[in-house]
Amino acid sequence: MIQRNSRMGVAALVAVLMTGAAAVLLMGCGQQQPGTTKAPTRVRTEVVAASCAIGGQMYVGVVEEAEATAVSFTSMGTVRRVLVSEGQAVSRGQLLAEMDDTQAQNMLAVTRAQLAQAEDALARYSQLHERGSMTDAQWVEIQSKVAQARSEVAVAEKNVADCRLVAPVSGIIGRRTVGAGETAMPSQAVVTILDISRVKVKVSVPEAEMAGITATTPTQIHVEAIGRTFEGGTIEKGVQADALTHTYDVRIRVENKERALLPGMVAEVQTLPPTSLSGREQSPLRASVFSLPMTAVQRRADGSLFVWTVGTDTTAHRTAVVLGETVGNRVVIASGLAEGQHVVVEGYQKLSEGTKVAEN
Repeated sequence: MIQRNSRMGVAALVAVLMTGAAAVLLMGCGQQQPGTTKAPTRVRTEVVAASCAIGGQMYVGVVEEAEATAVSFTSMGTVRRVLVSEGQAVSRGQLLAEMDDTQAQNMLAVTRAQLAQAEDALARYSQLHERGSMTDAQWVEIQSKVAQARSEVAVAEKNVADCRLVAPVSGIIGRRTVGAGETAMPSQAVVTILDISRVKVKVSVPEAEMAGITATTPTQIHVEAIGRTFEGGTIEKGVQADALTHTYDVRIRVENKERALLPGMVAEVQTLPPTSLSGREQSPLRASVFSLPMTAVQRRADGSLFVWTVGTDTTAHRTAVVLGETVGNRVVIASGLAEGQHVVVEGYQKLSEGTKVAEN
């Protein structure tokens, strides 16, 4: 009996020791080792920037070039080389491509030889004509041959020049459809030059909302791809509706001198309501407001709202905010933020007060 109790006591002691060892091991694993630094949490942020007051209607549109110019050779031939690539900026008069000009050069040499022969004949027969040894009809025929030869030389020189394809306008190479070694056909586009110094944002507007849009309706355009907001310019209204959707194409001109906007980018277009003073329509409302994606706003247990901001010390902080109007997937921040602050819009689930962060 005593022996049995002794065995039970030893077993209990071993169990306690093993439990203690496991606890120490877990504590050791959970604690950061001296001399190591925890990697900052990676988040995506959005810089708070003032924008125009939100109101009116919201549309989703696509950026288009102001004008596209298809550039092609005027004759058939084998392309020797193409000197530009897609996305490259080109200037008017810049050489874009060359075609094999061997045949054109040969024809030019033949026509120049014929011209030299005709001019030599003209010089010799002119003396006979002055002495009256040839009729006026013969003299006119010789002069005509010289004129014809000169015309043929001019045509041959143009054919040689046409083997060089130059840019008729300045812009950006949008698409290159022919490469070196391929046969170019007349009027087949070799490259397309896009004018994106200004662009157009095309949106589809329901027929019921067309009456509220004029050529001077103020608009605000936000492009998420580059994180920037632009002020829209003159509006072009389409006059033919889509048969299925009953919407009209509306294009908004936007200045793009920095060439930040590229064709194909998706844009959020917000029409802005005008403000009225003394019963007259005045300039559009331009009250500065801040807006953020709705998902960036968090709620505390007590119901108060906040966003995660990144301080100058690269740490995350809860910042209380008051919300305003909601438009699409964004919400106006009525108060709580200042222009230039960095707000976390992705990765906030991993944050706590004072967390070190790395911004994307």
